[in-house]
Amino acid sequence: MPASRLLRPALAALLLTLMTACAQEPDERGNLAADAPLPASVPQGTKLIVGDPPTKVALQLSGQIDDFSFDIEWANLSGGPQTSEAFRADALDVGAVAEIPAIHATWTGLPVKIVASKFRKDPLDHPTYELGIAPGISVKTLADLRGKKIAYSPGQAQGALVLKVLKQAGLTKDDVTLVELPSTGDVYPNALASKQVDVAPIGGVNIKRYTTKFGKDGATTLRHGLRDDPGHLYVRTATLQDPAKAAAIREYVAAWARATRWVYEHPKEWIDGYYVKDQGLTAADGQYLVELAGEPDLPADWSDAIARNQETIDILAAETGNPKLDAKDLYDLRFQTVGADAVKGGAR
Repeated sequence: MPASRLLRPALAALLLTLMTACAQEPDERGNLAADAPLPASVPQGTKLIVGDPPTKVALQLSGQIDDFSFDIEWANLSGGPQTSEAFRADALDVGAVAEIPAIHATWTGLPVKIVASKFRKDPLDHPTYELGIAPGISVKTLADLRGKKIAYSPGQAQGALVLKVLKQAGLTKDDVTLVELPSTGDVYPNALASKQVDVAPIGGVNIKRYTTKFGKDGATTLRHGLRDDPGHLYVRTATLQDPAKAAAIREYVAAWARATRWVYEHPKEWIDGYYVKDQGLTAADGQYLVELAGEPDLPADWSDAIARNQETIDILAAETGNPKLDAKDLYDLRFQTVGADAVKGGAR
């Protein structure tokens, strides 16, 4: 056999090794490749700006706030619109959101990646939102939504939920009137109470407060029967090209996961420290929210989550005219096991 043929396998193996090594190192501009392993250590002087207020409180209450190997500046913001605005202004590194902001950001030309995901172990028993029904409006089933005025917030989880609910009911946007309103604060409950809309997805303590305050007038809520439980951390794709910040984000994801588990395992401390002292709610409201949240699920395999996200993308694309995306492209799978690995053995 000619020597050249004997050398071919060895040369091919050498070439593969060299290519792999190159992919794992920053390029000549110092950028980390998208398929390179995440750096294991954070260089001194690294800083992250993080918009995740609940996790900040959880880390304070659990005694882990000073455990990071890098500096954190906490930004008091949350939700898709605020987070995307901060990303565009180069004023934020990590944001905490639900399912829709990463999709909407990509459609608006802002490349982002999901680096952490959490869900609820019993999502149908512990929904994030219920459909608030205005006083005097009769909606007993999803089919009764036909002809109703429904609050709608494009680019946010509540807006996507409305579209999913309509599909579940066999309805389209043409069968209802969508009223664009921001879903922040008490906007939706007040819009319902004033008959500005007939139906609106309301979440958290607003579910309880809405029926308590306006139930005497005929206000009700209806469970939609769909999953609405995703919670994500996401970042700009460009941020992950910085090796130092990529390493810091990995460390933050691990801390975020431990904080998530700590909250579930320490409900009394969480109610008093976050809901009462930080958010100004009553202990009873805090207890209601803890029970509503249920147990968190931090999967080490994102396959099912990506498949569900793809269904959401397909629904939104069809209804909004935006191009279809491949849901897998929104996730940085290098982070897939970071959160789950961090909580093995229980939270600190």
